[in-house]
Amino acid sequence: MGGDGGARGRLLEELADVSRRYMASYALFNQALADHVGLHPTDVQCVNLLSLENGPVTTGRIAEMTGLTTGSATRLVDRLEKAGYVVRERDVVDRRRVLVATVPEKIAEFGRMWEWLGAGWYGLFDGLDEDGIALIIGHMRRTVDFSAEQVARLRSGDFQEASDDAS
Repeated sequence: MGGDGGARGRLLEELADVSRRYMASYALFNQALADHVGLHPTDVQCVNLLSLENGPVTTGRIAEMTGLTTGSATRLVDRLEKAGYVVRERDVVDRRRVLVATVPEKIAEFGRMWEWLGAGWYGLFDGLDEDGIALIIGHMRRTVDFSAEQVARLRSGDFQEASDDAS
């Protein structure tokens, strides 16, 4: 598990356990949130990612952000459009291109819900100084990158069970 024995090894094992619990708790939270707003969990995360973009994006960009195929991303956009979170609009520069834009009122509603649910979130960091918070930010950024690499590996078929490696 990457542990080399001793205190560091024990800490890395504990980190692995806590990480699994953290990811599971977030997945379950995401499912509960999706159930509450009547969306699929992937759709909720797409709304989240779209709210972080600097404007309308193509369906291809949505496919990149979510790791979905373009066909699946198109169906996701269909669902979000039906639910009122996005609209399709023609690109003013290239009229052949269709962009997906968020609906500000729905994004604001979504944001208010996040604020309500996360009201105590900043309090979780009360005991940390700026260096401690920066350490967490760095870890989260590396985790996002690492997760994206692992998603790509899984989707490409570049995955073997541990028992396959032994043979």
